[in-house]
Amino acid sequence: MDFLQEYLGVIEWKLITKTGLRVVFILLIAWFSRSLLTRLLGTLKNRLYDRSQAAHESQTESAKRVETLILLVRQGAMLVLWLIVGLVILKEVGVEIGPILASAGIVGLAVGFGGQNLVRDVISGFFIILENQIRVGDVAIINGTGGLVEEINFRTILLRDVGGVVHIFPNGAITTLSNLTKEWSAYVFDIGVAYKENTDEVVAILQEVGRTLKQDPVLGPMILEEPEIFGVDKLGNSAVVIKGRIKTVPIQQWSVGREFLRRVKLAFDAGGIEIPFPHQTIYFGEASKPIAVKLLEMKQQLEKTG
Repeated sequence: MDFLQEYLGVIEWKLITKTGLRVVFILLIAWFSRSLLTRLLGTLKNRLYDRSQAAHESQTESAKRVETLILLVRQGAMLVLWLIVGLVILKEVGVEIGPILASAGIVGLAVGFGGQNLVRDVISGFFIILENQIRVGDVAIINGTGGLVEEINFRTILLRDVGGVVHIFPNGAITTLSNLTKEWSAYVFDIGVAYKENTDEVVAILQEVGRTLKQDPVLGPMILEEPEIFGVDKLGNSAVVIKGRIKTVPIQQWSVGREFLRRVKLAFDAGGIEIPFPHQTIYFGEASKPIAVKLLEMKQQLEKTG
């Protein structure tokens, strides 16, 4: 009993009480910071939802993207917050945190050298999702390879091409990214006609085909605007090229474009418009007569001898 009283008498209760109060105060500040962080993340979440709705993004895809972003930010922020709180508490109870910080720095440096590609991929993936550059279901061209986006992760993007091949791109290695189906798509066409055709009549036929296609009960709702006929775009070797564009809902440009070309072919056949094929003229120089003249002379000679 005397030993216990002697031991309790050695303990500096004032210092323990003071340290305990400081620890409680630190925990209260941490709790307040956590509540503030939760509120800020809630505000950010609502703003991201509003931004997605303003961009007419699918509600399911919008919720998936926003929840993923908020979860990542919350986890990172909470990790940093409690790491700081833990270090401050250790310092208050008398633990020297200098060696801990030095050791953490060495470990972090080693991990940084070994996992720099992983960190680069995750950071790039975060900004790809945050900026809504592409979504699952979009058709995109990544580093020159086109296909349907099947999966977007913080580290990789999965793309399936027309042949069914799945291409996996680390986010940090993406140098070029083109989204073909963001908000709206377009089918751009180049139609060649013979030089003898009246281009104004050809343009009128294309406009009429576009108007009838817009009224189609199946494909019409996929077309956002009347087809645009830009006019004569190029004088080719054997054709006058007329350029135009049809704006459609995302990913439907190819279906609309194929039907448009089918109807153009039928309209040209009905109107007698020639779709030319490459022509070549064979020339043997000044010393040689044209082939047509030479063949005619050979025919006449055969008739005389015959």
